[in-house]
Amino acid sequence: MKKALTIAGSDSGGGAGIQADLKTFQELEVFGMSALTAVTAQNTLGVQAVYPMTAEAVVKQIESIGDDMGTDALKTGMLFNAEIIQTVSEKIQTYGWKNVVVDPVMIAKGGASLLQMEAISALKQYLLPLSMIVTPNIPEAEVLTDMSIQTLADKKEAAQRLYDLGVKHVVIKGGHDENHLESIDLLFDGNEFTTFSSKRISTKNTHGTGCTFSAAVTAELAKGLSVYEAVSKAKNFIQAAIEDDLQIGRGHGPTNHWAYRKRNWVGVGGK
Repeated sequence: MKKALTIAGSDSGGGAGIQADLKTFQELEVFGMSALTAVTAQNTLGVQAVYPMTAEAVVKQIESIGDDMGTDALKTGMLFNAEIIQTVSEKIQTYGWKNVVVDPVMIAKGGASLLQMEAISALKQYLLPLSMIVTPNIPEAEVLTDMSIQTLADKKEAAQRLYDLGVKHVVIKGGHDENHLESIDLLFDGNEFTTFSSKRISTKNTHGTGCTFSAAVTAELAKGLSVYEAVSKAKNFIQAAIEDDLQIGRGHGPTNHWAYRKRNWVGVGGK
């Protein structure tokens, strides 16, 4: 049985955070484990409150996993502050975990900040050099690279800048692209750029898409897939989750985590 660990915040609404991660792990048939970094009061309308864990509490959760069960891959999501980022990074090194997926969660769909701005430098200094893959959306990539991203050329430049920070693979997601027909994700391995495209769906129900995508990548890495294969399958997974709408809540609703399995969906790949 392959195992995957999520180190992230909790979403009481169930659409993002560890709830989305664990649902995704289950759907992709890996055993999911978690270490909570924060508890949020959250729904489709936004984030009403954030209650961060202490760094010690986060460390104890990770140690409970590392000292007994171990993990084949892990992802980080909402880490909230610099102290948590640094301590998580130290524990990743302690246990020698290599399949590390970093989803640099910064802003919730409703606009609430989920990462203190002073933590950006800690993310770049401590965590990104340990990651197998980093999966920012365009606004997150702009913050991490201190540049505007408007074109494919800009995406490539941003990917190179992130790679230069020590990341082994960069995926800049295309959900915020101005292209109204397609969503194009860009993968960079330090030598080659690969794009993954899918039909853009007109919907407001995209809460948790970043968490779900990175969790799917993590699950596939845990099962031994290559980075290319993991990203390709994750792209298919999130496309199905967006297309098969659930219509929950009055705001940005969650995606459908069981859509991929129920549809036995086969679709986009790299090109």
